[in-house]
Amino acid sequence: MKHILGRKVGMTQLFDAETGRSTPVTVIQAGPCRVTAIKTRQVHGYDAVQLGFEEVDARRLTKGERGHLPPEVPPLRFLREVPLDEAEASAVGDTVEVDVFSVNEHVDVTGVSKGKGFAGAVKRYGFAGGPKTHGQSDRHRAPGSRGAGTTPGRTFKGARGPGHMGHERTTVLNLRVALVDAERHLLAVRGAVPGPTDGLVMVRAAVKKVQAGRNRGK
Repeated sequence: MKHILGRKVGMTQLFDAETGRSTPVTVIQAGPCRVTAIKTRQVHGYDAVQLGFEEVDARRLTKGERGHLPPEVPPLRFLREVPLDEAEASAVGDTVEVDVFSVNEHVDVTGVSKGKGFAGAVKRYGFAGGPKTHGQSDRHRAPGSRGAGTTPGRTFKGARGPGHMGHERTTVLNLRVALVDAERHLLAVRGAVPGPTDGLVMVRAAVKKVQAGRNRGK
């Protein structure tokens, strides 16, 4: 099963002793995860496996959450479903460790991006802003015109402008695995991953074909 849940530890560097080059990596405390439920096409209409991560005191869970977990699984804080072609390949109570991935393998990392709160169009979308001269004293970071004139005489829904920025589910594709430490449940991937430090992330095998020379993980 090429899926695992974890927490983002932070960024650091790995040094190559032969070349002396440093590689920026993000360290993820990945797993161990437990299989808490199996969804089948015959019963639920689709094949999937539900993974649980991070054991907690049972008192921190609601009665519904405790009742949902099977007896052979300890209390777990996070539950996420991952699609599988053959859900019957796993069993409830199975453990998923970080060693399902290997060095130089490419993975996709999903997390919730950092929330920036309310942001203007210049910061949110990279607008150029207004001119700095010729009498423009208060339009330096204004978005400018976003709609038509008399017809239709309004701004269409979805036009880019100021608003809430960040705190969205984001996936970074094709990151190369630089380190797998099964003993300490650590996974290091080249580059940055979404979310703040200690944020929940999901790592899966890359779903898109990696093109030589054009991927982020090279």
